[in-house]
Amino acid sequence: MSVNQPTGAEGRPARAGRPSLARRLTPARRGPAPVGHARETGDRRLGYLLVAPVVILLLAITAYPLIYNIWNAFHFENLSYGGLPHKFVGWANFTAMFESPQWVAALERTLVFTAVTIAFDMVVGMALALMMHRRFRGRGFLRASILVPWAMPTVVSALLWKTMFDPGAGFVDYILGAFHPAWSSLSWLGISVWRSWVAIFIADSWKNIPFVAILLLAGLQVIPNDVYEAARIDGASWWQSFTRVTLPLLRPAISVALIFRTLQALLVFDVIYIMSGGGPGNSTETLSYLVYNTFIINTNIGLGGAMSIMLVVLALAVSFIYVRAFRPQTA
Repeated sequence: MSVNQPTGAEGRPARAGRPSLARRLTPARRGPAPVGHARETGDRRLGYLLVAPVVILLLAITAYPLIYNIWNAFHFENLSYGGLPHKFVGWANFTAMFESPQWVAALERTLVFTAVTIAFDMVVGMALALMMHRRFRGRGFLRASILVPWAMPTVVSALLWKTMFDPGAGFVDYILGAFHPAWSSLSWLGISVWRSWVAIFIADSWKNIPFVAILLLAGLQVIPNDVYEAARIDGASWWQSFTRVTLPLLRPAISVALIFRTLQALLVFDVIYIMSGGGPGNSTETLSYLVYNTFIINTNIGLGGAMSIMLVVLALAVSFIYVRAFRPQTA
């Protein structure tokens, strides 16, 4: 054996081309990080720093009140009985809520109002979207003017419709009186239950239908004309093209419109607060208005917290159902 031949850790000759055991056990030194990677890390940290104030603000105005509301829902907190201790009551507030006929009646009204308004607004919004999607003179003016009701604050539009339905100052009874004299002095708000709901329904749909129409119009504009040409060549009628081409390709826009409009209907408050105040009696009281009365009027913070939590759970459940129903179908 040659004197200069390298040996292994146990005195045996090391194999050519293979590093020794000590070198294999020694961790390899890492070189400097690439310049691009360091720049990417720095940009990511800068992005976190820039977003952090907004995230903290959102947590302060949303997460903290929500957590505090959940905490109140499991405690006795009624400002009308300030001398009583703020003690833990478990599920007592939720039990009182479910056993309350007023809450059950408000839930039924909210669900019926939501179902009726969603069906009507989606049908009329689809018709407006299809009309604005066609080429005609004045289409740009129509698209701009249809946004006026939606851009108007809800309080302003509710006061406008309340004035129009007023039997003394409004023009609704004046127009109806031209058809029948007995209709010239109808009391729409505060007297008749069904007329109060009709007025609320008209005011709410007048404001929110343009929003649905714009969302559906945006979905129509991304559908290529080639699919309609192919359907026309195959001999499809207008109804067949609408049901088998337009509606399937419009599913994402329809899902977005349904989610937003359903949440707006479930949480409706300002229109009812301005126009009817929940009356006559409690006949137009919805869940949001009942939560307002429980919190602000009756100062029952614990029961109001339980009601608001159930309203949030109901909204999340409806949104989850929509997302599951309209999710993309995989083969």
